[in-house]
Amino acid sequence: MRVAISTFAGRISPVFDVAKHLLVLDVEDGVELRRGEAAIEETQLPQRVGRVVDLGVETLICGAITRPLETALVSRGVHVMSQTCGAVEDVLEAFLSGELTEQAFVMPGCCRRRRRFRAGPTEGRRGRGRRNPQR
Repeated sequence: MRVAISTFAGRISPVFDVAKHLLVLDVEDGVELRRGEAAIEETQLPQRVGRVVDLGVETLICGAITRPLETALVSRGVHVMSQTCGAVEDVLEAFLSGELTEQAFVMPGCCRRRRRFRAGPTEGRRGRGRRNPQR
């Protein structure tokens, strides 16, 4: 599996949308086989997504990411593990051991570990956007 981690100064880059560096790793059965670095200079969403896909990334570990960029990556088959913070080597160790879900790596202010569901404009808000036809 190919994993990419957005990096800045030895830590997870706080915002993937403007990150300039990726640590790219090949991992098998929880063991790192090889690693390299890749620049990600593309600023437009389609090109940034294309760059990640062209690198063969299957899982992206990053900090904050905008919904359109995350959705585009997911639609191209990339599993996104967002809202992650910490030292790159600590995050990588936790990922390889299956413990990246630990609260220690959640970005400050984030109420959930990973975004699994986002309410649409009428979902998740009581009474808004729904009409009771019997009234």
